[in-house]
Amino acid sequence: MSAHCQLTGTKPGFGNTISHSHRRTSRRFDPNIQHKRYWLPSEGRHVRLTLSAKAIKTVDAIGIEAAAARIRARGGKV
Repeated sequence: MSAHCQLTGTKPGFGNTISHSHRRTSRRFDPNIQHKRYWLPSEGRHVRLTLSAKAIKTVDAIGIEAAAARIRARGGKV
């Protein structure tokens, strides 16, 4: 599963884990990615989106129609 949000475009961040002895090792900060299925009334079908937890809250606030329009405006496929 790709750690990439279709709505917000959130991708993994990279940094270091610093141990007690102050040695640094690479690590990856993954966004909280979930698969969610929504009913898209204008097209009469379900769509399955890969969204971060923050994007799920955004869809709840603005609605699935507006969210699908934003994803398409970014060049994404719904």
